Amino acid sequence: MTGDPAAPTDPRRHVPRTDAVLSDPRLAAALARFDRSTVRAAVSAAQGQARTGEIPPVEVPDAALAALPPRASSLTPVLNATGVVVHTNLGRAPLSTLAREALLDAAGAVDVELDLATGRRSRRGVAATTALRDAVPGAESALVVNNGAAALALAAATLATGKEVVVSRGQVVEIGDGFRLHELIESTGARIREVGTTNRTHLRDYAEVVGPQTGCILVVHPSNFRVEGFTAGVPVRELAGLGVPVVHDIGSGLLAPEPLLPGEPDARTALAEGADLVTASGDKLLGGPQAGIVLGRAELVERLRRHPLQRAMRVDKLTLAALEATLRAADVPVTTALRRTPAELEQRARRLADALGLAVTAVDGRVGGGGAPGVPLPGWAVVVPPEVVERLRTPDAAVVDGATPPVPAVLARIEDGRGLVDLRCIDPADEPALEAALRRALGRP
Repeated sequence: MTGDPAAPTDPRRHVPRTDAVLSDPRLAAALARFDRSTVRAAVSAAQGQARTGEIPPVEVPDAALAALPPRASSLTPVLNATGVVVHTNLGRAPLSTLAREALLDAAGAVDVELDLATGRRSRRGVAATTALRDAVPGAESALVVNNGAAALALAAATLATGKEVVVSRGQVVEIGDGFRLHELIESTGARIREVGTTNRTHLRDYAEVVGPQTGCILVVHPSNFRVEGFTAGVPVRELAGLGVPVVHDIGSGLLAPEPLLPGEPDARTALAEGADLVTASGDKLLGGPQAGIVLGRAELVERLRRHPLQRAMRVDKLTLAALEATLRAADVPVTTALRRTPAELEQRARRLADALGLAVTAVDGRVGGGGAPGVPLPGWAVVVPPEVVERLRTPDAAVVDGATPPVPAVLARIEDGRGLVDLRCIDPADEPALEAALRRALGRP
């Protein structure tokens, strides 16, 4: 009768009751972090394991704790060992220490739309837009929306609904995830008017179509690709003389010229050359949170701010706080990773490789995120067997919980049949954790 739940020796009779499990101090502490239904579901799952004999009844509290989420959200922290500085699949720009502090400050009640001196309502995001104007002296005004595509769509909706947006045929690009420029613009009620050819567009091509039906001229940074050879384009300074607003979508969010990326457009130069509005992303080369940035003439920026769509594109207090802090920070990780020298990266790679008995090799990293397409970033990487790359992505939970330092998930890359662990985007403070992850993936003590 051992299978009978009523039998005195049946282990199922010894499965602890829910209230008894919840009285365990560790689960009582979990109730202070998670809602009660989450904790009770974990307890119920553990009790089910005990009833089927998968675990002894005495282990129910431990199993319930193991079933709880290991972090506040399902997002898993990852060390970026790909050599791609702005990695879209990893959330693009990692935030600076100052920006992370700002997120914690803004998580509670803050004066996002309040003047504490007067007790009256104030304009949202003033500090962030002031920081943007300080960073780009040629900008009369600034506006922040929820991403780069939103900034461009808002400009088109404000300036060209029912009119034409004139753009070079070679700049009618796909901006990611299957979304295309002409579809984005046309969704605002504007019409795309392509001029020139894929590889060559001249000033006369624009001049021949500009007229009363023109809402604006749009100049788009060709993200993720380059057109080389027999090419021609029109500088913004020449387009500025055609008598209609010029909107320059620089894409990557570079605010000032970067010597390492001489071909990458920046907001300061675009405005100096005569662009009326510049639109960009905040989470690429700027190194901040996901945001769309508009810089330019005060009258036009104010028109965008007052457009009804702007309300639908408004950013929250966390984005404003992180963006402002990014503009004030001295340690923006994207900038730091971009400027790491081959000599520094070789020294760090050799130190890690020597500790593990591995080899190193010279490699080229990438900017990523649509910035500086085709521009190599010379560096060094540790060489590992290809199968190690998969093991680095999925550390065992038990090892993570018990290891010192913790073993993180690591994203490396495979190139020419070799696994490469590129240190360009790895903070030196994370190298002990990276070494621990490599030891586990390699099966080394």
